Amino acid sequence: MDKLENKMSIFTPEEFHDEEELIAKTAELFIKQDVAPKISAIEQHQYEVTRQLFQKAGDLGLLAIEIPEDYGGLELNKKISGLVAERMGYGGSFSVSYNIHAGVGTLPYVYFGNASQKLKYLPKLASGEWIGAYALTEPDAGSDALHPKTNGILNEDGTAWVLNGEKQWITNAQLADIFVVFAKTNEGMTAFIVERTLTGVSIGQEEEKMGIKGSSTATLILEDVVVPMDNVLGEVGKGHKVAMNILNMARLKLAFSNIGTSKQALQLAVNYGKERQQFQKPIVDFTMIQEKIANMAILIYGAESAAYRTAGEMDDVIELESTESIVQKIADFAMECAINKINCSEALGKIVDEAVQIHGGYGYMQDYEVERLYRDARISRIFEGTNEINRLTIAKILYKKYTQTASTESYSGGCQPADDNHRYIQLSKHLMQMAMTVISAAQINLEQEQEYMRLLANIAKDIYIMESSLLRTEKAAHEKMKNLMTDILCQEGYRKIEKRTIDIIAAAETTEQIRKTWLDDIQHLNIPLHQNLFMKKRAIARSIINNPKSIS
Repeated sequence: MDKLENKMSIFTPEEFHDEEELIAKTAELFIKQDVAPKISAIEQHQYEVTRQLFQKAGDLGLLAIEIPEDYGGLELNKKISGLVAERMGYGGSFSVSYNIHAGVGTLPYVYFGNASQKLKYLPKLASGEWIGAYALTEPDAGSDALHPKTNGILNEDGTAWVLNGEKQWITNAQLADIFVVFAKTNEGMTAFIVERTLTGVSIGQEEEKMGIKGSSTATLILEDVVVPMDNVLGEVGKGHKVAMNILNMARLKLAFSNIGTSKQALQLAVNYGKERQQFQKPIVDFTMIQEKIANMAILIYGAESAAYRTAGEMDDVIELESTESIVQKIADFAMECAINKINCSEALGKIVDEAVQIHGGYGYMQDYEVERLYRDARISRIFEGTNEINRLTIAKILYKKYTQTASTESYSGGCQPADDNHRYIQLSKHLMQMAMTVISAAQINLEQEQEYMRLLANIAKDIYIMESSLLRTEKAAHEKMKNLMTDILCQEGYRKIEKRTIDIIAAAETTEQIRKTWLDDIQHLNIPLHQNLFMKKRAIARSIINNPKSIS
């Protein structure tokens, strides 16, 4: 996460070219003109409507972003895929169906399929003729997804596999023509390509959900399903490689979708706040409402900065690698993908909550769109790996790196950057190193005491957001609003990191005198003088209120 000395190396959303923005505009218009008028029909599970939308999306090229040209795709990069997913995030339940299809429903064939599998399936998935789904979760294998009970047994003559089991909460289940199914075999977990028309494949009833009501969610039932040998995806016994690498990319795609929905919620809140009058003036004129608007915008700025940074860095390494090496390179981004998934889903949760609050009682009514956004948003902290599981992933990787190097970045109390935000980030990294040193010295069993892992993950997440925002702002030649948002992200981020470090030390260090020494060291850090964030947030809010288009 050390990029501050090479700020020109990261990608920021301001760098998209006109032709890339045109692709994004295509997605935006598709949602506005084709999807939005049919939200009610989609939520009533009128599957034919959703199928028609998939075919239209296919005609527009929106399903083919990451598919190679040889198989009917556009062969574009993660940045553009993220930009499209962001714009599709305005599409309610359809955006979930889209993300599953274009992500976990398609990418397994791109990265793990052999030539014949790619030729057979990718053109159909790119065109929308077929809809894809991904079957990993089971009734007893949710977060522990790598230990499925669904089993695959090689038949007597060794020509096919026989699958039995149930996969739960499968998105696109009622619509899908093809599933990537994970099953336990004697060689280990294996990924299989299961076509819907195979004998023994059936779909359970639609689940009645809190939100995303228009996306099909049902159980995939497999009863003595005979799957040809040619339908093994990747290697027998290596299904975990398919599952985890595809989930990494799915987490990043979900993050971008969450950013889009967050922008939608902020736009709705600002528009309503400008129209709603209380005490003879619009409610956006009240500073507490302005504070809410500013906080929402700041969360979006941090989320955008981090997500596009990650996508850009993934593109940089993928472009230099062969297909075989790409899989390992994607695995190297597990921590960053988890950070973005957590950050964007939790930012969305806060933003839709405040959007409802700004609407007041009307926000609780189904006549207003924010009511649906509020319900739809909740699932994002659960699927593609719960945020708890993602925090464990971050902490494990972070702590492993620490133990391998015996330290993180060095800290010099005498070398102080002139810029406050650089200073906050430098000090935050010092606190993270301090926290891991205390945990290591106390020989904490992180697997058993997961509170430490939660705190470490949150520290790593906030540093990544702070750093990404600062790098983006510096690259944007210090635009005023970006500067203000970065100032707030860094100052408030440092405060949160300081508290989490204190919590770790207070819990891990049992010797009172040593604990006091550590805590005194924190109190004597030379932090920048805190600034008036109230005024900065008011300036941000007024800018957004006066120019709502700046949200997008």
